[in-house]
Amino acid sequence: MAVALLLTFLIQQFLGRVYSIPSGSMERTLHGCPGCTGDRVLVDKLVYFFGDPEPGDVIVFKGPTSWTENDVEVPRSGNVVVRALQQVGALIGLAPPDERDFVKRVVAVGGQTVQCCDDEWRVLVDGRPLDEPYIFWQNGKPDGRQRFDPVLVPEGSLWVMGDNRSDSCDSRCQGGGGVRGVVPVDDVIGKARYIVLPPSRWQGVGDHNPQGGIPLALGAPAWQEGLPAAVGLLAAWPVVLAGRGLRRRRWRWRRPPGRTPG
Repeated sequence: MAVALLLTFLIQQFLGRVYSIPSGSMERTLHGCPGCTGDRVLVDKLVYFFGDPEPGDVIVFKGPTSWTENDVEVPRSGNVVVRALQQVGALIGLAPPDERDFVKRVVAVGGQTVQCCDDEWRVLVDGRPLDEPYIFWQNGKPDGRQRFDPVLVPEGSLWVMGDNRSDSCDSRCQGGGGVRGVVPVDDVIGKARYIVLPPSRWQGVGDHNPQGGIPLALGAPAWQEGLPAAVGLLAAWPVVLAGRGLRRRRWRWRRPPGRTPG
């Protein structure tokens, strides 16, 4: 049990964690609508050790101060049993009461200018319209509330928006909008990779790049894209070699005296 708990802690701290989607702001990419079973997504914490989030990534992040400054703080319980249950809940994607995490999609990165909208209600980045097939209009069509003036995203920050543009308070409105609505890269927890629950929703979370050919101000070098897989492969080799060595020692221990390998 101790080993299992230690592995669970290490995996959730450094590799991945399951998060619950409690709202409909990412419909229909992620389900969180009233009356439905909210999705639980596996969030990859390793990927951003090797590069920053890119346009199209669905990310989970800690709420910046400008997003949470008016929230009523709910402290964790002082009861040992209740705190333990809260920790167990965190393992299955239920955030503790004093934790304010969000899930949104990256639309623009530091150094880019974002605004809305053109004549076809498309968001513009550096003056070019985005290709966003994942957008969901809850009322069937956009309205004038979607418009916002040009914002230059500060370096080291991200402009994020919900896929359900009709029902998402994101960089457009959090903190009053503008530069107060951006999310520092340092607040990003990880990238949403897979929907793991409910079983009927098992699938990957798409990361279609809406910018297409727009040059990125903070694009990661191409060689970094394969690093997470490479690190995993290298980390697996010691385990494989150790297993082979163990089998050899076991075979020698079990071999009858006086016999040599054939």
